[in-house]
Amino acid sequence: MKMTRETLTSIKAERPKPTKRKPQGLCLDKGYDYDEVGDLAKEFAFTAHMRSRGEEKNEIKKRAGYKARRWVVERAHSWLNRFRRILVRWEKLAVTCVAMLHLALGIITWRATGLLE
Repeated sequence: MKMTRETLTSIKAERPKPTKRKPQGLCLDKGYDYDEVGDLAKEFAFTAHMRSRGEEKNEIKKRAGYKARRWVVERAHSWLNRFRRILVRWEKLAVTCVAMLHLALGIITWRATGLLE
């Protein structure tokens, strides 16, 4: 939450101008549920999509069979944590560490395609 402004200002990609027909969304988890973050999202012309604390728990109680929604980034981090060599950094050189990260991401992508059979 504290680094939200710095993160949004450090975006290097050119953003198209948001319009009413094509707004730009900013997906955030419960850790960003603060008024300051909502104000920052408006300042940077983002439409903030964030759940308030306890909202997901109430949805699970209301609907039978409701599953919690997980963001793509959280899922990717979970998959990366399965690779022990990345979880615990054994490499001394940054180049080797980045190479292992690319290898792990390649394996994850290969597994996701379903071509293992």
